Amino acid sequence: MYEGKIIRYYREKYQMTQEQLGKGICSGTHISKIERLQTEYAPEIITLLSERLGINIEQEDIKLKNLKKRLDHWHEVIIMQLFEEMDLINFELEQEELIKISNYINQYKLLRIRYLLMRNFIDESNELIDEIKKIKHKLSPYEVNLFRHVLGIYHLTNNDPLQAIQVLKEINHEEYTNEECYYHLATAYHSNELPVLAYFYADKARQFFKSINSYLRVIDSEMLMLIQVKDNEEFSETIKKFEKLIQSCEICRSSERKARVFHNLAFEYYRRKNYILAKKYYFESIKLKDKKSIPYLLSLVGYIESSYFGRLLSNDEILPLIKEGLEIASKRNDKLYINLFTLLDYLILDKEQEYHQYLEDYSLPLFKKLGFVYLINRSEKELFNYYFKCKQTHKALNMANTLINQ
Repeated sequence: MYEGKIIRYYREKYQMTQEQLGKGICSGTHISKIERLQTEYAPEIITLLSERLGINIEQEDIKLKNLKKRLDHWHEVIIMQLFEEMDLINFELEQEELIKISNYINQYKLLRIRYLLMRNFIDESNELIDEIKKIKHKLSPYEVNLFRHVLGIYHLTNNDPLQAIQVLKEINHEEYTNEECYYHLATAYHSNELPVLAYFYADKARQFFKSINSYLRVIDSEMLMLIQVKDNEEFSETIKKFEKLIQSCEICRSSERKARVFHNLAFEYYRRKNYILAKKYYFESIKLKDKKSIPYLLSLVGYIESSYFGRLLSNDEILPLIKEGLEIASKRNDKLYINLFTLLDYLILDKEQEYHQYLEDYSLPLFKKLGFVYLINRSEKELFNYYFKCKQTHKALNMANTLINQ
């Protein structure tokens, strides 16, 4: 079935003409028909052509036939976030020359995008996404939906949850049965302060992860569900659930998940204005994160804000942390965190007018574009208080109207 494709691939690789390959075996015209699967041929001819090309045609044929199984297994490993095996399969597939002529090249590219996003290789993933967009009309129904899932993850990685929701909601679940996408949809709804929908889809994802025995991803889903429940009166119960999740992370030896649990626990203390414990758990989260990553910047913002509002660090101690965050965000060209650290810089330096002007002109429009409801609400309240204080009546009334309508 694949012999013709294999012969053509290696002939072109070795820069041989059809006449050169067929000399003494068969005509160039016959090889052309073999390569295009337009004729029957004797096994002896394929054997002779393979020997001239220096390949074992049977082994090459088996590799091509097994490629779909290998790709499906790679997808399963990616879903379960088994990083060592994921990296190993990625390396093996990168060495697989015949993937270029297989029927599954697009599936490979789509899974490769997922892999690159998980490993934070954003530029490479951008290039592949652009490639896929140009041939989207050639994708199978399954590949179209896999592409939607990949794009949803891409938008989440780039702090654009509104776009993520839009593309993830387009997935046809009859054509694409990977219910992991519910987890990413829940994450996007969480970023948009829609806790009911976030909880609903996180629970659907949890059930899926249980069905495939992925305990690590069950932890992810349960964490997402837990932070949707604003349990103000019985916070002790919430703390117990966080502690159980921390224990689960330790049992699974997942420092990445433990860092997320610490971060979310820190935020629960932060919103209750318990800045001492918020700072403590943000710091525990930071220690477990890659300093060049977005999750690191997220926890660093929380650590700085807790330290500032709780008066737990001096301005001289905080300013180098802001500088560090701004440098990382600038290298990544991440507009969200460039804005957040710039605001913190104005705040710590007590540049009230510059702070609110930057918030009005740059930050709030960006937060609205990205759909971060928490940041939008906080910014609008800050601007209302500032306008009211400065007796900018018209702006204060407009902002008050916005807040009332919300």
